[in-house]
Amino acid sequence: VGKSCVLLRYSDDSFTTSFITTIGIDFKVKTIDVDGKRIKLQIWDTAGQERFRTITTAYYRGAMGILLVYDVTDDHSFQNIRNWMTQIRQNASSNVNKILIGNKCDVDPSERAVTTKQGQDLADEFGIKFFETSAKSNKNIDEAFRSIAVDIQKRLAESEHDRLDVANGSKFR
Repeated sequence: VGKSCVLLRYSDDSFTTSFITTIGIDFKVKTIDVDGKRIKLQIWDTAGQERFRTITTAYYRGAMGILLVYDVTDDHSFQNIRNWMTQIRQNASSNVNKILIGNKCDVDPSERAVTTKQGQDLADEFGIKFFETSAKSNKNIDEAFRSIAVDIQKRLAESEHDRLDVANGSKFR
């Protein structure tokens, strides 16, 4: 699928053609500026295999954002997104931000198993943003991570605003 390659490209601006299997959990840290504020992102890379599911679902509970990644050359990875969404609904906070990523978009069109439209349609069905990325060519990697970081920051700011409204005895939303 390329989850680890997407993360490596974003965090370290590097790419490897070596096959990387994540055993359990790995993570990277990256600090970015969003609207003049420095935001420290802790990005957790979870194993995709079923045998690690009990480990990985435990990390959903504290997640503020989740990137669901599939490989555009692998229909099975795309079909699996529905299973991951079920896991998220069961294990993550109800207001967690999510985006859908179709990775390896730089492949020859003849190698594609999933069209851009199919990816967008699935994202629309779930009411989440959609990006096609390439860890290899660095296409849309920063854009996808920045998008979810901005969305998380907005949600947290709105929730803080709601708390202040309640503390002042009034609710405006």
